[in-house]
Amino acid sequence: MTTPDPDLSQPPFNRFPTWTLSKLRPSAIKTIQHVHEFIETKCIPAQSIMKSQLAQNRWRTPPLMRHLRTEAQAAGLWNLFLPPEFPSSPGLTNLEYACCAELMGRVYWAAQTMNCHAPETGNIELLAKYCNDAQKEKWLAPLLRGEFSSAYSMTEPDVASSDATNIGIEIRREGDEYVINGRKLFGNAKWNPDVRLYILMGCTDPTNADIRRRHSMLLVPADTPGLAMRQNLSIMGYDCAPEGHGEYIYTNVRVPVSNVILGEGRAFEIAQGRLGPGRIHHCMRLLGQGELAYELALVRATDERKKPRGKLIGEFDSNIERIAQMRLELDAMRLVVFSAADTLDSKGKDGHGSKKDRYVIAQSKILVPAAVARIIDECMQLYGGQGLTQYTPLPEMWTYARFVRLADGPDAAHRHQVGRDQLKGAKEVLARHVKYYEIALELKKQFGLEDELKDDCSWEYINLAGAKAKL
Repeated sequence: MTTPDPDLSQPPFNRFPTWTLSKLRPSAIKTIQHVHEFIETKCIPAQSIMKSQLAQNRWRTPPLMRHLRTEAQAAGLWNLFLPPEFPSSPGLTNLEYACCAELMGRVYWAAQTMNCHAPETGNIELLAKYCNDAQKEKWLAPLLRGEFSSAYSMTEPDVASSDATNIGIEIRREGDEYVINGRKLFGNAKWNPDVRLYILMGCTDPTNADIRRRHSMLLVPADTPGLAMRQNLSIMGYDCAPEGHGEYIYTNVRVPVSNVILGEGRAFEIAQGRLGPGRIHHCMRLLGQGELAYELALVRATDERKKPRGKLIGEFDSNIERIAQMRLELDAMRLVVFSAADTLDSKGKDGHGSKKDRYVIAQSKILVPAAVARIIDECMQLYGGQGLTQYTPLPEMWTYARFVRLADGPDAAHRHQVGRDQLKGAKEVLARHVKYYEIALELKKQFGLEDELKDDCSWEYINLAGAKAKL
C-alpha cells in the first residue's frame, strides 16, 4: 500500500511560508509528513506515560523512550539533522530539517526519539567534522547508531565563560597523557549510565600570546577515574531528568594524548563549528513549543466550562487581541528561523559567508527564545492559576524557552556581536547620507533656492566636516 502524496494545504505544511514550500524536495516533503505523523501519534499522546515511567527511576532512560527510538530508527527517522556532506546523512537541507525540527519541538523529548536532540546533534557534528578516523570509529559511530549518549563540558562557575577565552580548567601534558584539574557546570548528568563521553574544552597553553590558541578539546570517557559529578543542577526548579545538568569536579583526570581533537590550541575553531548549527536547532524546536502552547490557549479560550461573566474566555476583546498577537509573532519567528536555515544552505552558492551566517544565527538566537517564552507566558495567563501547575505542560515549556536564552551564550553576547558588526557598516551609511546632501544642494541650485540652505536644519544630523574628513 502506497502512502498518498501529502496535501500541502493541511498540517503541518499549512503553516510553512510559501517560499519554503517551493524549496522542499518531494523526498523531504514525505519525510516531514512522516515526522508529523510520528509526533502526533507516538509522542504527544505519550507524554503522561513518559512522566510515569520516569518517576519510577529518574536517572534511567525510560523504556518508552527506548521503544520509540527503536521504532523511529527502523522507520528511517534517524539523525535527520546531519548535513548532506557527511556519509551517514539522510540528505536534508537545513531548511528541510527546520521543518522537521519544529514538529519535534512540540514535545520536549520528541527529538531524542530520532537522535536529533541537544547536545547530541552538536556533538555528533563536531566529531564528524573534526575527529580523526580512529576517534570516529570509537566514539562517533556508536553515537550515530544511538548506542550511548554524550555531553559537552564547557561552562565554568569561576569565570565569565560566556567569553570562552576565560575558560581556565587546567589541562597539563605529562608524557603521553593529559592531566585535567578544575570544575565545570552543565554537561548531561553522569548519573544516567547512558552518558559515556564528555567533550571537554580546557586550557592547555595559558601563556600563549594568541588567546584563541590557548585552549584545546579532549574526549573524556565518563568512567575515567577522577571525574566526579558533585550534584545535578536544577533549572528553575526542574531537575531535567534523565538528562540533567551536572556540576563536575575534575581531579587528576588522565586521558591519552590521542584523545585531543584536531590538535592542541584548536578549541575555538572547533567550538564555532559546533555552536552555530546547534543554536539554530534550539530555535527550530522552540517554534514547535510555541505552536503547542498556542493550541492549548485556543482550547482554553473556547472551553464551555470556563465562562467568566457569562462569556467564553476567547470572547473577551483583550483575549481576542492576545490570541491574534501570539499568532502573528509565531509566524514572524518562523520567517526568521527558516530564513536563517536557508541562508546556511546558500553558503557558497550565492556568496554568503561566515559573516552572514553569524548574523542570521544571532538574530534567531536573540529573538526566538525570548518571544516564545513571552507567548507561553500569555498562554499560562489564559489558564489562570491552573496555568502555573502540572495541569498543563506550559510551565516546563516556559522553562525550556527561558533556558535557551542562556544556552550557547547569553543574549547580551549575541546582541554585542550583531551591534558590533552593524557599526562596522556605519561609514558606508554616512557616505550615502553625505551624497543625499550633495544631491539636495544641486537640486536647490537648480530651482533657485540656494538662500534657503542657510535656514535648512534638516541636515544638521550630519557632521559634514567630520564626515568628509572620515570619508
